[in-house]
Amino acid sequence: MTTLDPAEYAAIGLSLKVAATATLLSLPFAFAVAYLMTFRQFRGRFVLDVIVNLPLTLPPVVIGYLLLVLLGRQGFIGRHILQPLGISLIFTWKAAVIATAVVGFPLMVRSIRIGMESVDQRLVQAARTLGASWFDTMLTVVAPLSLRGVIAGSALMFARGLGEFGATIIVAGNIPGVTRTIPLAIYDYAASPDGDGMARVLCLVSVIISVVILLLHEYLSRRMDRSE
Repeated sequence: MTTLDPAEYAAIGLSLKVAATATLLSLPFAFAVAYLMTFRQFRGRFVLDVIVNLPLTLPPVVIGYLLLVLLGRQGFIGRHILQPLGISLIFTWKAAVIATAVVGFPLMVRSIRIGMESVDQRLVQAARTLGASWFDTMLTVVAPLSLRGVIAGSALMFARGLGEFGATIIVAGNIPGVTRTIPLAIYDYAASPDGDGMARVLCLVSVIISVVILLLHEYLSRRMDRSE
């Protein structure tokens, strides 16, 4: 029976770390964007909608290349912002987080928007009429009532992050113990003549993690149904 060695455990741990970090970092921005697109009317709203959903239509490899161009040493952000600050992102696990966040961001925004669209607009208007600021309204009315969408979006993005391959391999590389995640490890083993056994084991691990995420999401959804 094929067993996991430290390199595979490192890939599993890194995948969980990257997916969790990308989800947590993206959540406040996704919530803010979803709020703007649901409750605000402004010029350029269509443009914002296109930009947010663009990663859904672009191949992940294209996203990875664009991030590489922007964040690399000769890129605009890398050259003018990151280098003066002494920050290096390319070919680090942080680059994998950025790639995962960009690819999964539209899924999170879309799920949160669905949750926000179910909020009774009269409740929002009543809160504003009673003197609540937009931040208070968002925190005490919109956020609790759209919690189902937040949970669904977080689960979707986390699961998407676990399977991210194309953008990650371009902008973060495939460095064992540093940037090699489960999909990248499976890719390596699938290309190796004697790596079929380990590839199957890692696939099984991915399936188990995904099932746990889905069960957790279902459990939280049912808890919310019972509390309503």
